Amino acid sequence: MKIDGSCALVTGAGSGLGEATARLLAGLGARVGVFDLNAEAAARVAADIGGLALTGDVTDETAAGAAMTAAEAAFGPLRILVNCAGIGTASRIVGRDGPMPLAAFERVIRVNLVGTFNMMRLAAARMAAAEALDDGARGVIVNTASVAAFDGQIGQAAYAASKGGIVSLALPAAREFARSGIRVNTIAPGIFLTPLLHTLPQEAQQSLAASIPYPSRLGDPAEFADAVRFFVENQYANGEVLRLDGAVRLAPR
Repeated sequence: MKIDGSCALVTGAGSGLGEATARLLAGLGARVGVFDLNAEAAARVAADIGGLALTGDVTDETAAGAAMTAAEAAFGPLRILVNCAGIGTASRIVGRDGPMPLAAFERVIRVNLVGTFNMMRLAAARMAAAEALDDGARGVIVNTASVAAFDGQIGQAAYAASKGGIVSLALPAAREFARSGIRVNTIAPGIFLTPLLHTLPQEAQQSLAASIPYPSRLGDPAEFADAVRFFVENQYANGEVLRLDGAVRLAPR
């Protein structure tokens, strides 16, 4: 799908992988809705790229729908959705203080998996109702999983489960939306230098980088954004899950 001139909505676009994606798409001519729970961060990125700042929770049907309506009012039919919003938590299923609180597990599943599904279902309905482009395409959805979906570490039960669900969504969604000309793909990033990792001591960052076979460094969010670009532009890429991880395989702990 042609990026230039297309309306795109990126969740979690106020920082990290989402911000890098919003910036790259805008640089390629997309008109970008910057959707984030942090209003200040969304406004900052939107101002930089000439996009539209949108604030809301990806799990909130009303807020998500309002964001899409605003983006379409400003930029035309929604053609590209990139889901980057997500949270993580570190907790053993059974720790020193007993079982992991069920509410903590549910929160991660709700934000990462339910939030992704919510945005995807609402966007797909709008895309399917839009006029098809010359090649029959109507839209592209790119979701964000994690290598934890495959190599979940001790303490990552909730996070790995949520990302595993996103991986499993790719194929059935792609098959269902095929008749409408909507493609669905997923990126499973490894260890990227996001704002969370920036808070770690330099020694800890170097240790993480050393665990990656090649290149032995943390991933650059711009590399994630470039993978998004590939999935948007390559019309034959559909129903796929791409590990973007420098060949790392996470150890048990």
